[in-house]
Amino acid sequence: MSKQSILFLCTHNSVRSQMAEGLVNHFFKDRLQGFSAGIQPGSVHPLAVKVMEEIGIDISAHRSKHVREFAGREMDVVVTVCDNAREACPFFPGAKRYLHQGFSDPSAASGSESEKENAFRATRDEIRYWLMEAFKE
Repeated sequence: MSKQSILFLCTHNSVRSQMAEGLVNHFFKDRLQGFSAGIQPGSVHPLAVKVMEEIGIDISAHRSKHVREFAGREMDVVVTVCDNAREACPFFPGAKRYLHQGFSDPSAASGSESEKENAFRATRDEIRYWLMEAFKE
Protein backbone atom coordinates (compact mmCIF):
# COMPACT_ATOMS: atom_id res chain seq x y z
CA MET A 1 0.00 0.00 0.00
CA SER A 2 1.44 3.38 -0.96
CA LYS A 3 1.42 6.25 1.47
CA GLN A 4 -0.77 9.29 1.00
CA SER A 5 1.18 12.52 0.59
CA ILE A 6 0.28 15.62 2.57
CA LEU A 7 1.76 19.06 1.97
CA PHE A 8 1.43 21.58 4.81
CA LEU A 9 1.62 25.20 3.69
CA CYS A 10 2.32 28.22 5.85
CA THR A 11 3.75 31.66 5.23
CA HIS A 12 7.35 31.16 6.37
CA ASN A 13 7.54 27.36 6.76
CA SER A 14 9.24 27.96 10.08
CA VAL A 15 6.87 26.70 12.80
CA ARG A 16 3.34 25.40 12.17
CA SER A 17 3.91 23.61 8.88
CA GLN A 18 7.21 22.19 10.15
CA MET A 19 5.52 20.87 13.28
CA ALA A 20 2.71 19.35 11.22
CA GLU A 21 5.19 17.63 8.90
CA GLY A 22 7.11 16.19 11.86
CA LEU A 23 3.97 15.04 13.64
CA VAL A 24 2.53 13.30 10.57
CA ASN A 25 5.80 11.58 9.76
CA HIS A 26 6.08 10.38 13.36
CA PHE A 27 2.53 9.31 14.21
CA PHE A 28 1.30 8.22 10.79
CA LYS A 29 4.54 7.00 9.20
CA ASP A 30 2.96 3.72 8.12
CA ARG A 31 0.36 5.35 5.86
CA LEU A 32 1.10 9.07 5.39
CA GLN A 33 4.11 11.07 4.16
CA GLY A 34 4.19 14.68 5.28
CA PHE A 35 5.94 17.58 3.58
CA SER A 36 5.94 21.30 4.28
CA ALA A 37 6.59 24.52 2.41
CA GLY A 38 6.04 28.24 2.64
CA ILE A 39 5.00 31.16 0.50
CA GLN A 40 7.92 33.24 1.85
CA PRO A 41 10.20 30.66 3.49
CA GLY A 42 12.50 31.73 6.29
CA SER A 43 14.21 29.27 8.61
CA VAL A 44 13.00 26.67 11.07
CA HIS A 45 12.41 28.37 14.42
CA PRO A 46 14.65 27.03 17.22
CA LEU A 47 11.72 26.85 19.66
CA ALA A 48 9.79 24.69 17.20
CA VAL A 49 12.74 22.28 17.19
CA LYS A 50 12.92 22.38 21.00
CA VAL A 51 9.25 21.67 21.73
CA MET A 52 9.09 18.91 19.15
CA GLU A 53 12.15 17.25 20.71
CA GLU A 54 10.30 17.31 24.04
CA ILE A 55 7.84 14.78 22.61
CA GLY A 56 10.51 12.71 20.90
CA ILE A 57 10.31 14.15 17.39
CA ASP A 58 13.51 15.50 15.84
CA ILE A 59 12.95 18.21 13.24
CA SER A 60 16.43 19.72 13.64
CA ALA A 61 17.42 18.64 10.12
CA HIS A 62 14.32 20.23 8.54
CA ARG A 63 14.77 23.26 6.34
CA SER A 64 12.30 25.87 5.15
CA LYS A 65 11.23 25.27 1.56
CA HIS A 66 9.41 27.41 -0.97
CA VAL A 67 6.16 26.00 -2.31
CA ARG A 68 7.74 26.16 -5.79
CA GLU A 69 9.93 23.19 -4.80
CA PHE A 70 6.77 21.09 -5.03
CA ALA A 71 5.61 22.43 -8.41
CA GLY A 72 4.51 19.64 -10.70
CA ARG A 73 4.28 17.17 -7.85
CA GLU A 74 0.99 15.47 -7.07
CA MET A 75 -0.22 15.61 -3.46
CA ASP A 76 -3.15 13.70 -2.01
CA VAL A 77 -3.88 16.50 0.44
CA VAL A 78 -2.72 20.11 0.73
CA VAL A 79 -3.35 21.71 4.12
CA THR A 80 -2.94 25.42 4.73
CA VAL A 81 -2.16 26.00 8.40
CA CYS A 82 -2.34 29.80 8.41
CA ASP A 83 -4.79 32.23 6.87
CA ASN A 84 -2.10 34.09 4.91
CA ALA A 85 -1.04 30.91 3.09
CA ARG A 86 -4.67 30.13 2.34
CA GLU A 87 -5.13 33.54 0.74
CA ALA A 88 -1.76 33.60 -1.04
CA CYS A 89 -1.93 30.03 -2.32
CA PRO A 90 -5.59 29.09 -2.73
CA PHE A 91 -4.80 26.61 -5.49
CA PHE A 92 -2.06 23.99 -5.69
CA PRO A 93 -2.20 22.34 -9.14
CA GLY A 94 -1.17 18.86 -7.96
CA ALA A 95 -3.63 18.60 -5.07
CA LYS A 96 -6.39 16.02 -4.98
CA ARG A 97 -7.95 17.55 -1.85
CA TYR A 98 -7.60 20.80 0.07
CA LEU A 99 -8.02 21.47 3.77
CA HIS A 100 -7.56 24.61 5.81
CA GLN A 101 -6.96 24.61 9.52
CA GLY A 102 -5.53 27.82 10.90
CA PHE A 103 -3.36 27.64 13.99
CA SER A 104 -2.07 30.52 16.10
CA ASP A 105 1.46 31.67 15.35
CA PRO A 106 3.57 31.09 18.46
CA SER A 107 6.46 33.09 17.02
CA ALA A 108 4.31 36.18 17.63
CA ALA A 109 4.19 35.45 21.37
CA SER A 110 5.81 37.90 23.74
CA GLY A 111 6.93 37.61 27.32
CA SER A 112 9.56 35.55 29.06
CA GLU A 113 11.37 32.67 27.39
CA SER A 114 9.16 30.30 29.37
CA GLU A 115 6.00 32.04 28.15
CA LYS A 116 7.23 31.85 24.55
CA GLU A 117 8.02 28.14 24.93
CA ASN A 118 4.53 27.57 26.33
CA ALA A 119 3.04 29.28 23.26
CA PHE A 120 5.00 26.90 21.03
CA ARG A 121 3.87 23.91 23.11
CA ALA A 122 0.25 25.03 22.89
CA THR A 123 0.43 25.30 19.09
CA ARG A 124 2.23 21.95 18.83
CA ASP A 125 -0.45 20.28 20.93
CA GLU A 126 -3.26 21.97 18.99
CA ILE A 127 -1.79 20.74 15.69
CA ARG A 128 -1.26 17.26 17.10
CA TYR A 129 -4.85 17.03 18.33
CA TRP A 130 -6.23 18.24 14.99
CA LEU A 131 -4.08 15.80 13.01
CA MET A 132 -5.17 12.88 15.20
CA GLU A 133 -8.81 13.73 14.51
CA ALA A 134 -8.47 14.68 10.84
CA PHE A 135 -6.38 11.68 9.78
CA LYS A 136 -7.55 8.91 12.08
CA GLU A 137 -8.50 5.70 10.35
